[in-house]
Amino acid sequence: MPEISLPIRTERLVLRRFEGGDLDAFHAYHSLPETARFLPGPAKTYTQSMERVGHYANFVFEKEGDWVALAIEAAGEPGLQGEVVLKWLPGRGQGEVGWTLAPAARGKGYGTEAAGAVLRLGFEELGLHRIEARLDELNVASASLCGRLGMRLEARHVDKWHYKGQWATELIYAILADEWRIGSQAASKPAP
Repeated sequence: MPEISLPIRTERLVLRRFEGGDLDAFHAYHSLPETARFLPGPAKTYTQSMERVGHYANFVFEKEGDWVALAIEAAGEPGLQGEVVLKWLPGRGQGEVGWTLAPAARGKGYGTEAAGAVLRLGFEELGLHRIEARLDELNVASASLCGRLGMRLEARHVDKWHYKGQWATELIYAILADEWRIGSQAASKPAP
């Protein structure tokens, strides 16, 4: 895989490598039950947050199973707003995108903008063929975000996961590189 050039800048965001100074902000939203609701495992302890931030700060992206984990920051406004990740899945040219936002960053389009930048990274720079997102069917905000990214619902696995004491139905959204390019070209054309 080619080297990933950071930071990635979008219209309103800076996507950068995590730093030690992100720990308190990361823990502030990852310790909330509302954040943990759609993530594996319970709300994070401070020690778990330290481990995760350390792992994210030192990510490598060299082989299948590796993750790119980027801190989301508003341009001109330092401070962690959330994270966006891209996992290199087994199989030629396969990836998975995911995101988590702090409560104050939700509803501003940051997730869509950050995930869109990671799709661009995956398709244009890393040469991926297909990127998917896996989510709990009850996570309607993330399902809407997938739709805004041009991802299509490919599968619905009823009672696929058992976590937090209940069964959850998994939705799989995906987009191919060619579909993403067509959508990007259409979005960049001026309106008639």
